[in-house]
Amino acid sequence: MTELTILMPCLNEAETLDICIDKAWRYLKHNGIDGEVVVADNGSTDGSQRIARVHGARVVDVPARGYGAALGAGIRAAHGRYVIMGDSDDSYDFSDLGAFVGKLREGNDLVMGNRFKGGIEPGAMPPLHRYLGNPILTGIGRLLFKSPCGDFHCGLRGFARDAILALGLQSPGMEFASEMVVKATLKGLAIAEVPTTLSPDGRSRPPHLRSWRDGWRHLRFLLLFSPRWLFLYPGLLLAAAGLLTTLWLLPHARQVGSVSLDIHTLLYAAMAIVVGVQATAFWAFANVHGMHEGLLPHDERVRRAIGWVTIERALITALGLLLVGLVLGVLAVSSWSNVAFGLLDPTATMRLAIPSATCIVLGFEIAFGGFVLNVLDLHQPRPQTVTASTVVMPEPRRA
Repeated sequence: MTELTILMPCLNEAETLDICIDKAWRYLKHNGIDGEVVVADNGSTDGSQRIARVHGARVVDVPARGYGAALGAGIRAAHGRYVIMGDSDDSYDFSDLGAFVGKLREGNDLVMGNRFKGGIEPGAMPPLHRYLGNPILTGIGRLLFKSPCGDFHCGLRGFARDAILALGLQSPGMEFASEMVVKATLKGLAIAEVPTTLSPDGRSRPPHLRSWRDGWRHLRFLLLFSPRWLFLYPGLLLAAAGLLTTLWLLPHARQVGSVSLDIHTLLYAAMAIVVGVQATAFWAFANVHGMHEGLLPHDERVRRAIGWVTIERALITALGLLLVGLVLGVLAVSSWSNVAFGLLDPTATMRLAIPSATCIVLGFEIAFGGFVLNVLDLHQPRPQTVTASTVVMPEPRRA
């Protein structure tokens, strides 16, 4: 089996592709590595495919557009035990990959480049990316997933092909880079880092990356893969804050300095409880669906917690809340009858009506949520399939 595949995604990179391929072959030859160079072409119209074949690379034609689509097809088509991927704009030095190969040979499944440790040459990265986008997104990724990676979006990285294929990466766009790191971390793969130098790319046209659009796609992906931070923690915080405020305001109005808090605050506190419970339910839904579909790793503690919520328990809880809500509603109507169904003092009656409505809404929410959760749990995981892409072979050339 070939030891190493050097993989380059490509979309109209005629200006720099030949330089990158020649550097890759030079590295393989000088180090005596049995390897290949693969170009995953995403529909170039500038002759990049011909340049790649002339310089000895194997071309994988990828009709589906997107950075992730190109890399995914290239990884599946690779013959190497290890794959090192990098952009074909000459911003990374393919003639200096020894640190990556060394870490892979040590048994690491994923070896990430770190541009902030290796050095970013002047003009190589826009200030917005260098001082805001990359640090913030990497920081969020490290917080949410406890990842050891200090540069989530470095385009130069190496990995064991089989280990990465087993992750079932699916993102077609730029967020593919985040998906690889997140899933590798959640799966418990061995991850290492090496300092990497980033140089200004050699193209005369603007890069494919769009700062705000792709930044949002990365952030969205990180949140979608962390239901705890997206749903559970905010939900529990809202529910707890709403419940404490409700209990505090139920007996009578409260004075905080010169501000009086009364039934209006109580109404918003009740809303916080409802939204918090709903967010917590979404956390459960997302976890069940994500684990069934292979999008999230199996977590036995989460499974046990969610498994406790049977339809019967949900219905019993819902029934209790509905009864409390109805009792409070009856008391509110009773207080109305005391004034012959005339004008009421809202500050008194709303202290009954708001908790009553909240309990009734929560009762229905929990009952319906119990059914939805159990419906999701009936779903069986889909079998994983790997499809091959069309491969165009170059003239034979080996390192």
